[in-house]
Amino acid sequence: MQQFVERGERIPRRGEIGLDSERIAQFEESGYVMSGNRHQRMNAVRLRKEGQVINAEEKRALLIMQREEKQRKEGAIVTQFKEMMDERLKLEERRQRERDEAKEQ
Repeated sequence: MQQFVERGERIPRRGEIGLDSERIAQFEESGYVMSGNRHQRMNAVRLRKEGQVINAEEKRALLIMQREEKQRKEGAIVTQFKEMMDERLKLEERRQRERDEAKEQ
């Protein structure tokens, strides 16, 4: 069903399988009543199902965005931690050199 929604096509119902959306539209324009248009209830079900597919896509996109944001935040924290450790190591190296120089004198 998702493939039909992505392509902007109508989802075929029972009796319409094997026909593409364009062919179904041609039959309807000619006056045939296709199974999906016979009852308003069927149309409501079709719209609801299409909405469910779209909602699932939106949820998936939202989850992807949240995951990317989380990775960015974690990356920033890791970068800060690395900078802090580099500064600390440089400070320790400088102190060690100063101790070594003091011993030599």
